[in-house]
Amino acid sequence: MKRKGTGPDGLVIVDKPEGITSHGVVAKLRWLAGTRKVGHAGTLDPMATGVLVIGVERATRLLGHLMLTAKTYQATVRLGQSTVTDDREGEVTASAPADAVTREAIDAGIALLTGEIMQVPSKVSAIKIDGKRSYSRVREGEEFEIPARPTTVHSFTVHELRPAVAEDGTPVLDLDVTVECSSGTYIRALARDLGAGLGVGGHLTALRRTRVGPYEVQSAHTLEQLEEQLTVLPIAEAAAAAFPRWDVGADDARLLATGVRLKAPGLGVEGPIAVFGPDGTFLALVEEHGGQAKPVAVFVG
Repeated sequence: MKRKGTGPDGLVIVDKPEGITSHGVVAKLRWLAGTRKVGHAGTLDPMATGVLVIGVERATRLLGHLMLTAKTYQATVRLGQSTVTDDREGEVTASAPADAVTREAIDAGIALLTGEIMQVPSKVSAIKIDGKRSYSRVREGEEFEIPARPTTVHSFTVHELRPAVAEDGTPVLDLDVTVECSSGTYIRALARDLGAGLGVGGHLTALRRTRVGPYEVQSAHTLEQLEEQLTVLPIAEAAAAAFPRWDVGADDARLLATGVRLKAPGLGVEGPIAVFGPDGTFLALVEEHGGQAKPVAVFVG
C-alpha cells in the first residue's frame, strides 16, 4: 500500500547507505512521499555512501541547477592495483608493488590532479556516449573511448598512508583522502590516474560524499530515519540555502508570475538567483543578462 506524503514539496537530504543505487533511493522516496514526482541531483555509485539530494514535487525543477554546485568527498585510494571499474567492485586487471612509493611522489602526483584538469571518466559510468550509457557499452563488449572533459579539483588532501597486503599478496598502499571538486568530477578516475602516474595502478576502495553545495552530511537523514518521519526541506528554504537571494515587492512579484522580465538586481553573480516575494514566497530562479532578470524556472502562477 502506498503511503501518503507527510511533507510539502522540497528537498530531502539523504545519507545514502552502501549497496543501493541512487535510483533505488528515488524509488524508496516515491513510496514514502506518495508521489512519482521525485528525482535526484548527482548520482552516487552503489558502493558510495553519503549526501544524495532528492527533489520532491516542484523541487525536482531545482535539481538541474543544484547539480552545478561543488562537492566534497572522503575516500580511500589503493595504490598497487588497477581494476576494470576503477573501484573495488571491479575485477583486478593489473598489480604492481606499491611499497616503494614515497610520500613525495604521491604529493607530486596529486599536484598534477589538482586545479583545472582534463579528466577521462571511468568507462563503467553513467555518462552517455552517442546517446548510450557507457556502462551498457562495456557490458556488451564494445571497444570505445571516452573523450576527456574539463573539471576542477579545488583540493586533494592526503590524511593518512597505510601499507597493506592485497588478497593476491601484492604490497599496496592505502591513502585516506578528502577531495573538494566541481560537479562532474569522477573520484574513481582520480584514483586511477594517480596510480597510473605513479606507475603502480590505483583504484577506489571507499567513497563517502560529505557535501553537495550547502547541504552537508550532518544534516542528512538515513533511509531508516525517513521511514519513521519523512523530513522535507521546504522549497523556499532549499532555494535560499543554495542560491543568492533577491527580495522583490508585490508589483514585481506579480509581473514575474506572468513571465515578464524584470530589471536585473545587479548582484553581479553568475548562475541562478532565487527570487522571493514580500511574504517570503519563493517565486523563481532568474539569471542576469543584459540588465534584465531572465527567468530560468518560475514556481508560481
